[in-house]
Amino acid sequence: MKKLLMVLVVLLTLGLLFAAGRTETKAETEAIELEWWTWDPDMLEQNQQIISAFEEANPGVKINNTIVGTKEYWTKIRIQANQNKLPDVFTMSSGYIEEWAKAGLLYNLDAFIESDDTFDNFYQSIFDSSREISNTDSYYAIPFALVTTVLYYNKDAFDAAGVAYPTDDWTWDDFRKAAKQLTLDKNGDGKTDQWGHWFYGRYAHIEPWVYANNGKLIDKNTMQFNPDKNAMDAIKMLCDLVLVDKVAPPQKDMTSFQQQDVFSQGVAAMWVDGSWFVDTLRKNVGDDMRWGIARVPSGPSGPSELTYGWPDSYAIAPNTKHPETAWKFAKYVAGEGISLDVYMAGKIPSAKKLAEDPLFADPSQQPGEEMNLLIEQANGPMTTSYTMGWSEWRGYGGSESLGLNGTIDAIINGHMGFDEAFKKGTENINAVLKRYYK
Repeated sequence: MKKLLMVLVVLLTLGLLFAAGRTETKAETEAIELEWWTWDPDMLEQNQQIISAFEEANPGVKINNTIVGTKEYWTKIRIQANQNKLPDVFTMSSGYIEEWAKAGLLYNLDAFIESDDTFDNFYQSIFDSSREISNTDSYYAIPFALVTTVLYYNKDAFDAAGVAYPTDDWTWDDFRKAAKQLTLDKNGDGKTDQWGHWFYGRYAHIEPWVYANNGKLIDKNTMQFNPDKNAMDAIKMLCDLVLVDKVAPPQKDMTSFQQQDVFSQGVAAMWVDGSWFVDTLRKNVGDDMRWGIARVPSGPSGPSELTYGWPDSYAIAPNTKHPETAWKFAKYVAGEGISLDVYMAGKIPSAKKLAEDPLFADPSQQPGEEMNLLIEQANGPMTTSYTMGWSEWRGYGGSESLGLNGTIDAIINGHMGFDEAFKKGTENINAVLKRYYK
């Protein structure tokens, strides 16, 4: 009996070893397949090159790329999320990170980041910005690029008016003085041909000034819209450019322009917006106008080291079957395995080796060495106004006439007084936020 038992034990042990060996062999020979969703159809050829290089360096891994147009992307990716079929790696907007993280739709990356050399290769400040936007203590996205906001200025207009170019120590008084000197009726017909500055209620036109004055729009304790004095001072200063100083036009007078064309067509000498417009200006203006970029001037409650900026990122599905491979691939497409020419000019790579490439501040292309300002911003602290429901309460995209955007436009268009508009606007904004933060 004992001999029979011994034989059975040996056979069972051999069987388990054989099964384990067979499973390991199967895992080694079976290809790992990842689904990768992105939203830029213009990247089709580049994405295929990236996939080919990754698959060659990682035998046994297959990447399937699905590209969805920007307008349809969020509808389709939400359907995938509702069906529990999210792709392994997918493009994630900063505007949705908090919502998706709190809904359990994003893989928590803390363990990966703590166990490898992530911050030797990527800017930690950009990852930290993404974590702040998530309104959690964890990392849920792998940033591949940072966009910031800068002051664009027309060097030709500055030279013609004898105005010195903006510097890092410019104050709001310096800015307003320059705007007055640059506001011109060139043909004497009583109409302004060149405005000193241009803005409307758009997020990238307003928030940079708020944070340059160390202001806050959202009370993080209550998650309600409750602008502090510094924020209100910044918005009041901007509105006064239109209503008092007459150095910026009302929004209603500029509706015949695409907002980025007001500056590029010489209608305004200064303009604050996203760094991605460097690419637009290079393509649309060429050498017809000399222009530069500068830091948004600090307000009287400054100086502020904060930059209004946010990352474009990739995320990993929480139920991916291959988290380690998905993490490896996400880092690869976020910068470790790509080149600088993949990026739109003005977007700052989160991978240090790309951002520090001398061609990033190519002296042969405008704005030349001033592009180094973007690297300085990438190395410093950043903040945003993103919350759940941001596009609705802020007035973004199809909601531009609503929310904070609509509030500010109503003021500068002369439809409502400052206090009245903000009283009504605050009530409407907080009604939105209360739906998300109960």
